[in-house]
Amino acid sequence: MIKHPDNNAPSKNIALLLGIIFIAFNLRPAITSVGPLIGFIREDTGISNGVAGLLTTIPLLAFALLSPFTPTIGQRLGKERTVFIGGIILTAGILVRATGLIPPLFLGTALAGAGIAICNVLLPGIVKEHFPTEVGLMTGIYTTSMVLWASAASGFSIPITIGFDLDWNTSLGTWVLLTLPALFFWLPQLKKKPNTVHSFDDETNQPSVWRSKLAWQVTFFMGLQSFLFYCLITWLPEILQSRGIDASTAGWMLSIMQFIGFPLSFFIPVLADRLSNQKGIVIGISCLYFIGLGGLLMNGSFVLLAVSVFLFGLAQGGALSLSLTLLGLRAQSAKQASQLSGMAQSFGYLLAAIGPFSIGILFDMYHSWIPAIIIFLIVTAGMLWSGIGAGRNRYVFENSA
Repeated sequence: MIKHPDNNAPSKNIALLLGIIFIAFNLRPAITSVGPLIGFIREDTGISNGVAGLLTTIPLLAFALLSPFTPTIGQRLGKERTVFIGGIILTAGILVRATGLIPPLFLGTALAGAGIAICNVLLPGIVKEHFPTEVGLMTGIYTTSMVLWASAASGFSIPITIGFDLDWNTSLGTWVLLTLPALFFWLPQLKKKPNTVHSFDDETNQPSVWRSKLAWQVTFFMGLQSFLFYCLITWLPEILQSRGIDASTAGWMLSIMQFIGFPLSFFIPVLADRLSNQKGIVIGISCLYFIGLGGLLMNGSFVLLAVSVFLFGLAQGGALSLSLTLLGLRAQSAKQASQLSGMAQSFGYLLAAIGPFSIGILFDMYHSWIPAIIIFLIVTAGMLWSGIGAGRNRYVFENSA
């Protein structure tokens, strides 16, 4: 595997490291804070479960629409400046939807998704460029940072709303307090000139990444694990409540599910970077999902539900961090990593966007969560298949893999 000289070790890039961590803090709360509040939103606005699912689907559609163009924009304006613009758009989106009116709710959600999409796509390329020999470690750091606040947003949504006697829209608006420090810590990166890339990145004769079989396998793995992630953060509280668990406890269980994934969010990228291939990791993650979903199907005691949530947490922490790590491991340079990231997060999130909306409609049709759980099992099987292919020790442009 080709490596660049490590002239920029993490210890010499404290400002960039802090910036990456604080940007990562903001890549999920605008989405994960919605799930526990869906009941309040639905009651106040009168929207259906299917329409409520759009509040998670819209950001994913934004990811899908913007991701193919973001690498080009980042190349022209500079990746660092483009990430800052993404942070501003995210901040604006959070403020717009805090009005509490239905049209601004969906418009603000779309803006928030657009801002997150920009940062999502460019961070793997920034990591590959500035920390080429530390891809696993750096991916673990920013993935763990992302999961930390994704979990906090799920757990604190209802306590913030009830504890401070806030409306649901004001509660959603409080997450702007997290974006402002991120913009501040990213300011030093604006001094960097655009179009500053390694000479290795001047690939002009390579085929499109969209023609690579391996790239498609990475994309499907990214998309299917995202399908499961966003469906669970949107509907797991409702599923748990249907099993007799109160809303506050269900919200905290969702938060705990994401908290449990912290260790794997950090260690899986480091382990994946050291292994010759990542097939074994994919199999382990898939088994955790299969067992956890089996527990939900059994409709058993609180303990059984808690075990399922625990297994989901481990699986999600491992799947998300592995999918982001593969964007760097399957690429030979920062430019390739950005291209693969754009592809994987475009088609992959388009695939994921089907999830929350369709699951909401499915429940409206059958008034049971069993069909949804069966869908989750099928998706897990697809994730296993694509992940085994994506885990091969090859590059996306290597022999038209």
